[in-house]
Amino acid sequence: MIQSKSPSQPTWRDIYTYSKLPSSLANLDELAHNLWWVWNLDAQQLFEELNPEVWHTSNGNPVKVLASLTQTRLKEISVDESYLARLRDVYARFQAYMKEPMRTDAPSVAYFSMEYGLTNVLKIYSGGLGVLAGDYMKEASDSLVDMVGVGFLYRQGYFDQVITKDGQQLAEYTPANFKEIPVTQETNEDGTPLVLTVPFRSHVVYCHIWRVDVGRVRLYLLDSDLPQNSEWDRYITYQLYGGDWENRMKQEYLLGIGGMLALKKLGIKQEIYHLNEGHASFINVQRLAQYVEEEGMSFDEALEVVRASSLYTVHTPVPAGHDYFDEQLFTKYLGHFPDRLGITPQEFIDMGRENPGSHEKFSMSVFALNTCQEANGVSELHGKVSQNMFAPVWKGFLPEELHVGFVTNGVHLPTWAADSWKTFYTTYIASDILHHQADGEMWKKAHDLPDEEVWNMRMAVKKRLLHFLEDSVHHNIRKEDVDPSTLMSIADDLNPDALLVGFGRRFATYKRAHLLFTDLNRLSQIVNNPDRPVQFIFTGKAHPADGGGQGLIKHIIEISKCPEFKGKILFLQNYDIRVAQNLIAGVDVWLNTPTRPLEASGTSGMKAVMNGALNFSVLDGWWYEGYVPGGGWALTDKRTYQDQSLQDQLDAATIYKIFEEEIIPLYFDRTENPNYSVGWVRDIKTSIAEILPRFTMKRMIEDYIRKFYVPLAERHRHITRDNYADVHEIIAWKKHVTEKWGSLEVIDVNLETENHNPVNFRVGEQIKVTLQADLHELESDLCVELMVASTNTDGSDRLDAKYQLQLVAQEGSRRTYQLVHDIDKPGSQKVALRIVPTHPLLPHAMDFAHNKWVPLY
Repeated sequence: MIQSKSPSQPTWRDIYTYSKLPSSLANLDELAHNLWWVWNLDAQQLFEELNPEVWHTSNGNPVKVLASLTQTRLKEISVDESYLARLRDVYARFQAYMKEPMRTDAPSVAYFSMEYGLTNVLKIYSGGLGVLAGDYMKEASDSLVDMVGVGFLYRQGYFDQVITKDGQQLAEYTPANFKEIPVTQETNEDGTPLVLTVPFRSHVVYCHIWRVDVGRVRLYLLDSDLPQNSEWDRYITYQLYGGDWENRMKQEYLLGIGGMLALKKLGIKQEIYHLNEGHASFINVQRLAQYVEEEGMSFDEALEVVRASSLYTVHTPVPAGHDYFDEQLFTKYLGHFPDRLGITPQEFIDMGRENPGSHEKFSMSVFALNTCQEANGVSELHGKVSQNMFAPVWKGFLPEELHVGFVTNGVHLPTWAADSWKTFYTTYIASDILHHQADGEMWKKAHDLPDEEVWNMRMAVKKRLLHFLEDSVHHNIRKEDVDPSTLMSIADDLNPDALLVGFGRRFATYKRAHLLFTDLNRLSQIVNNPDRPVQFIFTGKAHPADGGGQGLIKHIIEISKCPEFKGKILFLQNYDIRVAQNLIAGVDVWLNTPTRPLEASGTSGMKAVMNGALNFSVLDGWWYEGYVPGGGWALTDKRTYQDQSLQDQLDAATIYKIFEEEIIPLYFDRTENPNYSVGWVRDIKTSIAEILPRFTMKRMIEDYIRKFYVPLAERHRHITRDNYADVHEIIAWKKHVTEKWGSLEVIDVNLETENHNPVNFRVGEQIKVTLQADLHELESDLCVELMVASTNTDGSDRLDAKYQLQLVAQEGSRRTYQLVHDIDKPGSQKVALRIVPTHPLLPHAMDFAHNKWVPLY
């Protein structure tokens, strides 16, 4: 019998066909692979015109646009003189930008971060931390700062959010095709992919290195998704913040150890190493090892050199938000480093403990503090919070005197100001305002902007938001899991004449997105006034492991479906950079309600200011500094109740009251002009003039240069000159003080007052404080201070003042210190003396935190 079938399985071969650009269009490829196009509209328009459909469906990906071009379309464009002329003009401007030399008054910087939010096309960010890092790279380019970034090229990145019909959040992970995004693979001279070898304790992990050109600066991204690696190691760079604690350890090991090895392989050596959060702390493990193994330094010598060129920026306001690893996991991955560094395992792990010798978990933040000379929070208030949070690291020092400083965050104006607003600013403020973003005097011209033009600008960006939301609805409605009726209500119910209030951020408990829904009857009255329509638009993601955050999203969506709130409370899914650019610019009020003081900074409100939207926020994070009367609204930073639920109720009532009595009446006031609210426009102009210039990324990077980069670089150069002579001197002094500190003997302490009462002082009288000490074998200068403190409500000490005693006599090893001081402040305080060893080469007292407290009787 002849067989009627002879089955065979298809054998497919993957091929990739791409368009070859003719010479007249060749510059498009260079433009597509440099993110300069992200903040230059005319460059974006070049790509959009090539294939509008692909530009839209790819969310503005120029690499995909170029790959989509047919031969027919290429021929059409290559003879389109109008298009070619615009291409020549844009490319000439790009080349002129790229050819400007880097500045010489700022040190070179290597910047390490787990995430970078540069464009929604590159899904290597989750939220504010990444967007800040992306903005920082852009501003480094604009400000001509020699900076390289290091991070990961995630295969899946962070998730896309889909909201189901019943309000559940689904997390969708879509693998990226690296050929379709604006990245360039680093290669060997023969064109083969460069492979980085990263030695872990028990095996080797191999990585490719990809480069993202961000204007004039470069970002290098590691990729472990290679067939040479095990399945577990390939997963290291699959997802941002994905997996268990062991995968987090592997990610942070790869970022730190692998990141430094990548720079070495690429021949890059910078002056300053900046850790953007504790995730990057292990870069200093590798730096220490390189100095020990390659330059023959001792561990102590290497630590001095590494510390002098390292900066740690913390973004987290509570200890629970930092990464901690138990000793077993820490040893599993870093147990081979003590031998390489020439120290004991105990000494190594203790570098990550507040209390060395204890059984505490290893803290990435504590390790960063112990290996970085400088550290900073990300707002003035967060700097103070960080001082309190890190005070246990330096026993004997009060939070207020710690070296932990601050640089308030900013945002990249060319990225976040709508193009129409940028044109408006160059027309009415100054033609070169983008080069003088932080110039407060120039921005004061905003007070004189024509009212009607300002209002028209606001209406234009609001309409742009409505068009964007309509397009998003049509795109998302095709997805099977979403509720079409919910999406259609967004498109149908948005009212350009309504007061639009936006709330967009990560759905974490402390963000308090629930406050607005505390009293639904009162909220219903606010949103259902036909003469004064108000709509609230919520957006944001909850971490896939955060059930509480996901439950809150579900609760908001359920409320939005109630008849009294339908079309008045809206939830926009999949909050990303593109959504943020349209939503933040388009709403009239940007609402932020964090639990004080848990907002380290926040940056979305800064973006609102740049687009003429007004902020209504708790006086926390950046708004604690930014708020000015008549430029937005604020909830007090003071707590009325220690019980958070009671505080939430009070804050919710205050929010309703401010909306009812201030915000809504002002927006709809037409007494001075029938077409718009003159008072509202006046507040917009105040916000732009008085707030905007203080929160640009330009101001932020200049603050880092002035406060940290330049001082670090100068000290590093100083201590490493003459074959590290100063390093050797400071180490010898520290060893001596450590060995002999116990021999310091306080012989006598005396406190004299004019009224001869050592307990009760009178304002206006003088006190004399004298301390006699015998240093015995200790050979060191000492700083003796009178410490004056008060007691906080929680029982902790608050430093009010400190006064240094002067050396007035010296005989042999005995020294006498004295202070004469006028009492000028009444009230209850407490006093003590503290002795600290000093050396002119120390950058600050916390660099060598020996101290001895002496009671005053």
